[in-house]
Amino acid sequence: MDENISLENFINNIPKAELHLHIEGTFEPELMFKIAERNNSRLKYKSVEELHSAYKFNNLQDFLDIYYAGANVLITEQDFYDLTLAYLEKMKSQNVLHTEIFFDPQTHTARGIEFSTVINGIHSALVDAEKEFGITSKLIMSFLRHLSEKDAFKTLEQGLKFRDWITGIGLDSSEVGNPPSKFQRVFEKAKSEGFLVMAHAGEEGPAEYVWEALELLKVQRIDHGNRSLDDDNLVKRLAEEQIALTVCPLSNLKLCVVNSLEEHPLKKMLNKGLLATVNSDDPAYFDGYVNENYLKTAQALNLSKEDIYQLAKNSFIGSFLNEDEKKDMLNKVDDYYETNK
Repeated sequence: MDENISLENFINNIPKAELHLHIEGTFEPELMFKIAERNNSRLKYKSVEELHSAYKFNNLQDFLDIYYAGANVLITEQDFYDLTLAYLEKMKSQNVLHTEIFFDPQTHTARGIEFSTVINGIHSALVDAEKEFGITSKLIMSFLRHLSEKDAFKTLEQGLKFRDWITGIGLDSSEVGNPPSKFQRVFEKAKSEGFLVMAHAGEEGPAEYVWEALELLKVQRIDHGNRSLDDDNLVKRLAEEQIALTVCPLSNLKLCVVNSLEEHPLKKMLNKGLLATVNSDDPAYFDGYVNENYLKTAQALNLSKEDIYQLAKNSFIGSFLNEDEKKDMLNKVDDYYETNK
């Protein structure tokens, strides 16, 4: 027990980055009800407790159905600001120094919310959080892969007006049946406009989707990537090129990608030399923010402080910070480890 307490303190206080976080997935039920009331929006759930109890999912699609329903109450810039700032306040308490946040504009523009309303609210919160909490951030615009290539192109055009605020382009939502190749031309256009690119691949989809993300979309990072371990040649490629995998253990458990955390491939990834990182994905829905992901996975896989140290370093190495910024952050991780190992 003492070792667990010690490990928990070590995890809580080690400097870290979060690289896989959907801002719409941080929508805690309490805030959802507050914003719904402010906007005179109706939720089909009568209470916070009833909404919490609905967070039982058999697969990715079960989750997405409730995720999109929750997002419907977000209407004004203030709503997006409040949502984002609530997440960043939580990150301050978990000693996250840098975060790279996905947002899904199509979730909102499809219901008549202006692109500018969404990004203005999010961006304002990111600016304020850096001033108030010292947390740096990058914003990543994701395409919903269950929608068409044409719709993704339209969203990319909308994003170009805010290119100074958007660092990268991602690809999320229902993976099975929507391979990365569906969006090859959009990603080529995004890269030509100077955006960094990444894609969700190998969560529920096969290792082949990870190959497509690398070969066709030319991604710099793979989000999830669990199924990469099914292909030895793919593992070799990922290890040699040190392409970051933004792994989300509690998400994988909640969406039945793994049967238990004891079966999670995170430790295998580290053992194979992969640049694996720990992230929370959609923490309001999956029972934990980044520190809870570290702790519960560490307990299930018997991770050591050295493993946690490596994962924290990986989170900065795999980030889109520049080399000087990475060096500064890594020095903070090293200093912490040397003092607390």
